[in-house]
Amino acid sequence: MFGAHTPPRTPFGQSLMAGRLAVVALGLLVALPAAAQPKRDPDWPCVQPRTATISLAAVWTGPDLASAGPWTDDQDAATLAHKLASRRTTLSEVGPLLDGFVKEAGPEAKTRLLHVFAGVFEIINTERSQIMDGITRYAKGQQRLADRLRDESDQLSAAKDSPEAKETPETKALEEKLAWDTRIFDERAHSLKYVCESPVILEQRVFEISREIQARL
Repeated sequence: MFGAHTPPRTPFGQSLMAGRLAVVALGLLVALPAAAQPKRDPDWPCVQPRTATISLAAVWTGPDLASAGPWTDDQDAATLAHKLASRRTTLSEVGPLLDGFVKEAGPEAKTRLLHVFAGVFEIINTERSQIMDGITRYAKGQQRLADRLRDESDQLSAAKDSPEAKETPETKALEEKLAWDTRIFDERAHSLKYVCESPVILEQRVFEISREIQARL
């Protein structure tokens, strides 16, 4: 991703401070006060707590979904469920799509709407779990990069604090590497803030679809 660019050159010691700030930034990103989050997953970098799945009770107050039978046995309902679960389908399209489905389903509409929501719920929950696993892997990569930044900062600090401190080819190379790694760290941290919004967006989506379906039962 970054290989085509030339690492920035910075004054001796400036990269050292940047590296230390990046390491501190990771700590702020992945940790909350212990009193506020006593059982926080250390590998979970997002502000919102990690929950394995969306709770059905939190988004659905309609009839028991299991009473309608397997949603996968209803091909048309399954097709619609996949379409509604996809974020390519805007929420403004959900109502008209459901209205068309209800019209076609006729007397079986209520039962088949349960199939639709059961499918939406399962599909979105699966996608959300995959995204959350990806976020965890991403955060672990950031932690490894933070450890490397810390090591590079310590090496530069030792060189800078030595009695005969001066810029040498070795310290210059290390300084440029630290500046480059810090830049990558910062860009990844910035991206992570947006990635962390994805599980919340999916939760909101399944709630809105649930509301639309229950309005037609």
